[in-house]
Amino acid sequence: MQLSNFFVLLQDYQTIRIEMEPTEQTLVQVERIVRKIAEKFPSSEDASVLTDIHICVSQENGEVMVYDDDDKEITRSVVEQWINAADDDFYEQVAAIFRKVLGEHTGLIDKMSVMKPYAFVLESDDRDEQHELYVVDDETMIIDPIVMKDLSEDLDSFFETLMKDV
Repeated sequence: MQLSNFFVLLQDYQTIRIEMEPTEQTLVQVERIVRKIAEKFPSSEDASVLTDIHICVSQENGEVMVYDDDDKEITRSVVEQWINAADDDFYEQVAAIFRKVLGEHTGLIDKMSVMKPYAFVLESDDRDEQHELYVVDDETMIIDPIVMKDLSEDLDSFFETLMKDV
């Protein structure tokens, strides 16, 4: 009896995880948001001075609001898949989607007329910083945490193997 309850719980958990996989529509909406941001800062010699582009996402209504450092709205949109999202790792999933889209549009982002360095920052609807998504700078690079997962163990293993050969 307990084993079957565990299976039902596991099955429910997997269903929830599958629901939060980004749909094609979600990816298109996020890409549109990134393009709108870039359109606000077209390539020119007069670069704006910003430190961050704030991307605020509401877990309740799926609204995405983008602001500059002075709280001036850059763009706004609603991502339907994120309306009433109840996942505990909601902001991690949103961050992964934005990192993917920002990474695919580095050429567009790097040409924005904003004085370097500046960053794209994900915030909750309470304006609490959740994740630094992308840093635009010639000398700095943020690596996605998914890529960094288990890196320490891999390096330790590599070092042990290397030392055995010495």
